[in-house]
Amino acid sequence: MSEPQENSTSPETLEVGLKGYIALVVAIIFFSGVLSSSKGWITALDFSTITGTFGMIKGANQSFTFLGAGGTGARYAFLFGLSLVPAVMLALGCIEIFTHLGALRAAQKLLTVILRPVLGIPGACALTLVTALQSTDAAAIMTKQLRDGSITNERERVILVAWQYPASGIMVNYFASGAALFAVLAVPISLPLAVIIIMKFVGANLVRLYLAFFYKGADLSE
Repeated sequence: MSEPQENSTSPETLEVGLKGYIALVVAIIFFSGVLSSSKGWITALDFSTITGTFGMIKGANQSFTFLGAGGTGARYAFLFGLSLVPAVMLALGCIEIFTHLGALRAAQKLLTVILRPVLGIPGACALTLVTALQSTDAAAIMTKQLRDGSITNERERVILVAWQYPASGIMVNYFASGAALFAVLAVPISLPLAVIIIMKFVGANLVRLYLAFFYKGADLSE
């Protein structure tokens, strides 16, 4: 499956120092959610913890946030969009810091050898994949930055989005909404999660095969 490349810089020619590799490890920990259930100062290294939550409005129903309940139309959509701003702005700032420290270069150098045969995308997408497990908004911002930096081409972005879209934000949603079913599961709770993640790879590769057979050599940007 030969796929066109927009970026001429190969992983072998990238220069990455120790700082870049350390930044990559910290970025993966920060965006993956592995520290979300930790206690104490270490939670400062978790994206969802730092993002926080909105407080509740005092009143008869203590479940109301500033969005209220029963809203419809453009007014509710605007408030919902506004509620995403803190997480998006935090993600943008953190991504700029990690990029400046060389995390994306380190990911491209280390992980292209894995992600290229597995998904047909460059290693620089690894951080986006990890982030998508916890935050759809941050992953969307990263996908856009990969495009703006010409790190991925249109074909690679379609595959990347195909991986992100199903079961988006799975770590947060599974352990939050899915927790209601844990008591009745007949299998370990990690098994359904593993199946979901594996199927994300299967789905992305089905899209990859579709592009290879039906859009071979085609410019998807047109």
